[in-house]
Amino acid sequence: MQRNVDIAIVGAGPFGLSIAAHLRGCGKSMRIFGNPMQIWRRHMPQGMMLKSAGFSSTISDPERSFTLRHYCRQEGIPYHDVGLPVRLDTFSAFGLAFQQRFAPELENVQVAAIEPCDAGFLLQLANGETFTARKVVVAVGIDYFRHLPEVLAHLPPQRLTHSAEHHELDRFKGQRVIVLGAGASAFDLAVLLEDAGASVQLIARRPSVKFNFEEPLARPMLKRIARPMSGVGPGWKQRACTDVWPRLYRYLPDDFRLRTVRDFLGPSVGWFMRERAEAVRQMLGYQIEQAHANDSQVELLLRGSDGERRTVNADHVIAATGYRSDVRRLPFLGAHLVDDLAMIGQTPRLSAHFESSRRGLYFVGPIAATSFGPVMRFAFGAVFTAPRIAKHLAA
Repeated sequence: MQRNVDIAIVGAGPFGLSIAAHLRGCGKSMRIFGNPMQIWRRHMPQGMMLKSAGFSSTISDPERSFTLRHYCRQEGIPYHDVGLPVRLDTFSAFGLAFQQRFAPELENVQVAAIEPCDAGFLLQLANGETFTARKVVVAVGIDYFRHLPEVLAHLPPQRLTHSAEHHELDRFKGQRVIVLGAGASAFDLAVLLEDAGASVQLIARRPSVKFNFEEPLARPMLKRIARPMSGVGPGWKQRACTDVWPRLYRYLPDDFRLRTVRDFLGPSVGWFMRERAEAVRQMLGYQIEQAHANDSQVELLLRGSDGERRTVNADHVIAATGYRSDVRRLPFLGAHLVDDLAMIGQTPRLSAHFESSRRGLYFVGPIAATSFGPVMRFAFGAVFTAPRIAKHLAA
């Protein structure tokens, strides 16, 4: 293996794979590390459908020669740009096929440590190998940033898990399970747990559930003008999120950027899940005040929006409570390296080319949302990211 390379990419999801695809043939030496499409293949429940439309559930290559549409046509899988939900296993398989085509040199090994050195950065792999890279792109996605409500933090792992810990759900057959959350991951998980034979109750702080609008395959011109389609859904704000904000977002006030990343396109459920989701037992508008566990069950003390208090019990609690980007939670970055980074909130402040204040260290994906806008929370964000950062890295 090369002991000194120009570029190291840490992460093999849509962002990392897209950047690798755009860097092919650029004349720079490169290595890319990670378990390809891991979050989709290992940390989302089997049987799930993606909330994103077909055309936006893609990975970027320079010629747009191998999109999800191309893959589905090749494999004989039904596909439409909008109006037909994409199966999780289809997207995962597409990602693996993309990797084989555009990043066959991918090394399925974890990066254990990154330290600054005279040559740029010294990287140590989980297998003990060390090498240097002039530039490093951190493209690790969301898995390091799982969020659990503080009120539950003391519960033992046999009674409390995050939704990302569950791909196969058979072990919950016959169990009473509480799912926490009001977004797609919560309702998808609740429905699939019911299918697996669990008795499920969903609890959420929000007083109501938001469902995405179903988008027909053909839309009248007036509707296309009133609600133009974008990679994160229809609407002018959504279109600005994908087409305008990535170029301008860094110039907006910090408080606006942080608030918008947190609140824009908040929890919602796919339109195709409405009938099945509404069949799930729900307690909406309830806060968890206390949580207790013993050898046999979990007990939650809840307070409703009207002040009513209720106690619920279950064998297990699954928190589908999302992710919160925080660069300090990346275990392979040394504390002294992180301490030197200019920050916005808990994330690195980035240049127009995704470079942090530490020269040669780049961050892409959801952790870059505070610098480029909410589209970076979605795989579709790679469409903007990959060509821009690749052009800069190849210069």
